[in-house]
Amino acid sequence: MKLDNAIVFITGANRGIGLAFAREALARGARKVYAGARNPASVKLAGVEPIQLDVTNPAEVDAAAARCGDVTLLINNAGIANFGGFLADGSEESARAQLETNFFGPLRLSKAFAPVLAANGGGAILNVLSIASWINRPALGTYGASKSAAWGLTNSLRHELRAQKTQVTGMHVAFVDTDMTTAIDMPKSSPDVVVRHVLDAVEAGAEEVLADERTRQVKQGLSAEPGVYLVTPA
Repeated sequence: MKLDNAIVFITGANRGIGLAFAREALARGARKVYAGARNPASVKLAGVEPIQLDVTNPAEVDAAAARCGDVTLLINNAGIANFGGFLADGSEESARAQLETNFFGPLRLSKAFAPVLAANGGGAILNVLSIASWINRPALGTYGASKSAAWGLTNSLRHELRAQKTQVTGMHVAFVDTDMTTAIDMPKSSPDVVVRHVLDAVEAGAEEVLADERTRQVKQGLSAEPGVYLVTPA
């Protein structure tokens, strides 16, 4: 999947990682970049076409797919994060809200744009996931669950869309220096550096991108011997 001459649709493109994707897509020669945002007026980047899009609104998703019938790369970037574990007050409401955006959002967009991508030769879908897809702590308990679900979605879409030659890539990353992580006192990656690395991988045909060193270490640890006690039947 090459960015040169591509038609790119990015959700949550008005700020943070989404804005960085839009800038880099233009820099790599994308012929057109659609910038989806709940408030199109908040899209300030020159050279992109703002699109009204709340990923939790099925009608707006369908309208975006109908309007943008030339898309060859869909980047499911829009996401929310709430602090708190499963036993915290309001955890059910928090989990539902995050799943609605972080899981059902990419599901809706992928279903709506799959026929568009097929008609344009297959193209690609990039889902922005997280290191929290694999590890979880109470501070981000419900958020991690939503990203784990989105990881499962990504892996299944890869199989379902293979027949129409659509490349499906999952991007995993730890903390990135955006508005979403302002309250988190941890080392953070530059969104521009992350996006350049990720789009290099997309252009190389990668199915999974580990966008920073911390994420690569965690993924490597997943293959280590698990701490389990095996009981041998008598």
